[in-house]
Amino acid sequence: METLEEKIARVVKEEVAIVPYDPRWRDLFEEERRHLLSCLPHDLVKRIEHFGSTAVPGLTAKPIVDILVEVTSLDETQKLIAPILEAQGYDYFWRPTCGDDTPPFYAWFIKRDKNGNRTHHIHMIERDFEHWDRLLFRDYLIDHPDAAREYEDLKTQLSEAHHGDRVSYTKAKSDFVNLVTEMAKADLQKGPTTRRQTTG
Repeated sequence: METLEEKIARVVKEEVAIVPYDPRWRDLFEEERRHLLSCLPHDLVKRIEHFGSTAVPGLTAKPIVDILVEVTSLDETQKLIAPILEAQGYDYFWRPTCGDDTPPFYAWFIKRDKNGNRTHHIHMIERDFEHWDRLLFRDYLIDHPDAAREYEDLKTQLSEAHHGDRVSYTKAKSDFVNLVTEMAKADLQKGPTTRRQTTG
């Protein structure tokens, strides 16, 4: 049986591939949203959001739909949700927010197709987690095509430089993501905006 260390080593070395935007990504998100709501405890699951590059129309991306799920309790998520999704074939990790072992931890799932390719990353977090800032990043790219193109160029370069190292690829993007997120927060302080794609 695969150990946790072996599972982590396997998934971080999987290929980083960037592909043209696919309008079906939005449908894949909606299908997965409905699936999660149908099989998970209703009292644990709150809002479900599509984020990341696949949520930005026209943007190239890894062909993996990123989903944020608000849960009322991560302790209960470990006890109740993780077994349900693992039984359906999802990979499950109790993952640090940053670094190798830095709290707060959250529940992270990888969904795969019948060929073993990743199709979804599902991040389950509580209401006060900083991960919700990723929605600001998403919306900023939607509203600012120049920033989206700059991000696209950066990802293309990094995917070639870190083709078999997902951790290094993600770390190399962090400065750009943090900068744009701060710009989005500054814009938010200037006046009210309408949040996008809130579901669940």
